[in-house]
Amino acid sequence: MESTSFHKSWGAEWLGNGTVRFRVWASAQPSITLRLAGQDLDMRPCGEGWFELTVENVAHGTEYQYVLADGMTLPDPASRAQKADVNGPSLVIDPTQYHWQLPQWQGRPWEETVVYELHIGTFTPDGTFRSAIRKLPYLAELGITQIEVMPVSQFGGNRGWGYDGVLLYAPHSAYGTPDDFRAFVDAAHALGLSVVLDIVLNHFGPEGNYLSLLSPDFFDSSRSTPWGAGIAYDVDAARRYIAEAPLYWLTEFRLDGLRFDAIDQIEDKSEKHILIEIAQRIRQQITDRPVHLTTEDSRNIIDLHPRDQNGAAPLFTGEWNDDLHNAVHVLATGETHAYYQDFANTPEKWVARALAGGFAYQGDISAHSGEPRGVDSRGQPPVAFVDFIQNHDQVGNRALGERLISLAGPERCQLLLAALLLSPHIPLIFMGEEYGETRPFLFFTDFHGDLARAVREGRAKEFAGHSGYDGIDVPDPNAESTFTLSKLNWQAQQSAEGKAWLALTRELLALRQQHIVPLLTNATGHNGTVVDTDCDFLAVRWTFPDGTLSMALNLGEHARPVPDLPGKTLFSRPTITNELPPHSIVVRLASGDAQ
Repeated sequence: MESTSFHKSWGAEWLGNGTVRFRVWASAQPSITLRLAGQDLDMRPCGEGWFELTVENVAHGTEYQYVLADGMTLPDPASRAQKADVNGPSLVIDPTQYHWQLPQWQGRPWEETVVYELHIGTFTPDGTFRSAIRKLPYLAELGITQIEVMPVSQFGGNRGWGYDGVLLYAPHSAYGTPDDFRAFVDAAHALGLSVVLDIVLNHFGPEGNYLSLLSPDFFDSSRSTPWGAGIAYDVDAARRYIAEAPLYWLTEFRLDGLRFDAIDQIEDKSEKHILIEIAQRIRQQITDRPVHLTTEDSRNIIDLHPRDQNGAAPLFTGEWNDDLHNAVHVLATGETHAYYQDFANTPEKWVARALAGGFAYQGDISAHSGEPRGVDSRGQPPVAFVDFIQNHDQVGNRALGERLISLAGPERCQLLLAALLLSPHIPLIFMGEEYGETRPFLFFTDFHGDLARAVREGRAKEFAGHSGYDGIDVPDPNAESTFTLSKLNWQAQQSAEGKAWLALTRELLALRQQHIVPLLTNATGHNGTVVDTDCDFLAVRWTFPDGTLSMALNLGEHARPVPDLPGKTLFSRPTITNELPPHSIVVRLASGDAQ
């Protein structure tokens, strides 16, 4: 099966047999020249700021750039691939030349999902799509069902998290070619792994973004995000660029879904919000496999995640549940600075509330902001929430990038991992978490000159005066050593500790697939109940049509009586009799007939 081409409004579109249509929106430019394989060709203005030119006999891989009236050369903002960096030539790509090895791939249902978040550049020593393929059998054997790849759109420099992408349609050249990424997805599918991509539609990075030179109206001058200028989603050309990107990735790379970064920063004045349009178009146009769409949103809202009468998600599938992470972090570490202060008071109650009903904050007043946050989420099915006890943000946004194991210790982390993987919410683990990785995941970039200095000084200033960071030298994000230190230590798997972690993860994921996933197929809302909480202790029960799942977790130093949890023990650590000893967990399951 050949790849399917998605016809974009912007960029170089392969029409077949070497015919390519080049199109760019440059409302601020009197003229645009196409520099194709060293030859300059005048582009034709075609109204409302658009310039277009169709050229025959163009070879796949041909270099091209746009030349402004003053002679400045720019990459194509809708480039499918770059020759090298974000500022240099773009490449003409024939997206139909790749032959898929598993054209019959049908995807996996959402309730089976166990997400493994990875960063291509630090996942393997080589940091490429091709090298990552070699690790896929390991993930499949472990029990992972979905890989979530951190953003790969081309960004400035070779090293970065990917959230400062500027060419939204081009896989980052340091990771490999577009066909290399297709091969990664293909190999994952062959092993039964679905693949979703994290995409950023709320801002552009600081290097290589030339859209304001082409058309200043691409951006909303009245608004900015924490990371850059706000996008004018109500301007037709800008809206097309943003709205078509998700469909492009899903179509040309046969992805199984997308994670939408920080959607609370996507402000749209249009009658139909651009996120609604995106979700509806995806549901209408991609029907050959389930497509899973998740969001990150600090507002704790549910109106983007409705369910129809059959339990299907007509818009977005799930929401990253930062509340659960934050409450768990306070419970595990005792840290209460910044947004963690929202969970400083009785964190076990916030954890229990999040496990039972989705969000912890459901309209409550935030101690951090002083404002109410969230809505009642108890009516959502448990699979509407993607839970985690660490991820790229929560690790990497620390000054020293410490993982939870370095802050709370391995014993607590293993208990929390069990709670995560055996709850009915969709679990996400961050690369290396499955074997107890202790290397940090730091914030790293690859900028130069004034931009590098600004990022380095800004990072240091961010943590100056913060509790626990006094006197600490914050690693320079631009130093290559910062990036190298963040790469996984695969040798750690071979240690006794690593093998024990992997055995635990494998056991938990097998139990989840065998016993918990079947409960989730027809799960609706209002199924979770907080049974009990006390200092460092909580117990939660979920009642489903096909059974009752219960969990009690004791992170304290004193034994606790086991609450009334129906059914047989599915998992315990250590072995539980009539009481929960210090640092223990028990999970029980009663069949529907036994309730």
